[in-house]
Amino acid sequence: MSDMTTAAGTGALANVAHTSLSDEERLFVASQWSLMLHHFKKHRLAVVGSIIVILMYILAIFHGFLAPYDKLTRSEYMYMAPQKLLFSDGTGFSLRPHVHGITATSDPVTFTRTFVSDESVIYPVRFFTQGDEYSFLGLFKTRTHLFGVDEPGKIFLMGTDDLGRDLFSRILYGSAISLSIGLMGVLTSFFLGITLGGISGFYGGVTDTIIQRVIEFLISIPTIPLWMALSAAVPASWNAIQVYFAITIILSLRGWCGLARIVRSKMLEVAQYDFVMAAKLAGASDARIIARHLIPSFMSFLIVDMTLAIPSMILGETSLSFLGLGLRPPVVSWGVLLQAATNVRTVATYPWIMWPGAFLILTVLAFNFMGDGLRDAADPYKV
Repeated sequence: MSDMTTAAGTGALANVAHTSLSDEERLFVASQWSLMLHHFKKHRLAVVGSIIVILMYILAIFHGFLAPYDKLTRSEYMYMAPQKLLFSDGTGFSLRPHVHGITATSDPVTFTRTFVSDESVIYPVRFFTQGDEYSFLGLFKTRTHLFGVDEPGKIFLMGTDDLGRDLFSRILYGSAISLSIGLMGVLTSFFLGITLGGISGFYGGVTDTIIQRVIEFLISIPTIPLWMALSAAVPASWNAIQVYFAITIILSLRGWCGLARIVRSKMLEVAQYDFVMAAKLAGASDARIIARHLIPSFMSFLIVDMTLAIPSMILGETSLSFLGLGLRPPVVSWGVLLQAATNVRTVATYPWIMWPGAFLILTVLAFNFMGDGLRDAADPYKV
């Protein structure tokens, strides 16, 4: 009996060792992308940042459905403080949240209107309710919103602005503009950087010299003055779509230079490898060698660079719109919303108008954390 127990224990230990050895072997034979994912998961802040970035883009994509009101819907409740979402009506806890009614009062000294909760009036929060019409993903018109309250009740989770518009709804609509401009600007820079940097590094000679001198000239121009000058040149008669694409081009005009230099240096390094010579001997064209052999060999580094560049693009759009040189009302972006925060007295009196800044900071930090994790994981063989 003792021998059987010993044998069973030895077999169990052998199985554990075999399993452990198998895991190590899988790491040794894993592809570079699998190793990158393995290292990325170990970076806790990067994982949290990735989750936040995904959530932000979900909010941006489905902004019309998630927002209880349209971005331009006004009300009589100007500069109203955020309402409390309650789960208790005095008789006990309830799974259905609700908000109280709103009563307007006037200060006899300053004659300013203030709004207080009327606890005698309760408006339950209803889900999949009907409200303002919007275009769902640009496919069809609908009035269905994720949540809302019955009229004449109002739900302002983050307060209202100077025209009584729901700030939470406007932040969601603004996220669609700010996040998409950052992404479109980086994709444009990505295309220009890979194309021009690849040509510069692969062909060299006069072509390389011309492209590098253009890059050096663009880098020598201060970024903010360049953006401001080009934005000020955008005609005021242009519509929102034209201004949107103009700002995207302006932001990406200088952003490709750094990426082009990275691509050039990587191209010069990888071009000496044997598989490139083998592709040339096989009769592959220059375009095929660049697109199918050279660029994929360091694509992980390009993805990291692109991830770290998106926050700069978002901050660039926000800065231009904040200064009145970018997008203009009635277009809503985080920068446009922050224009209301230019007055210190207004911010001190109505601090909730800084909510767009909180979303901006959270998004930029999340992108930076995710980029740091990708940068560490981009070289999985580094000890």
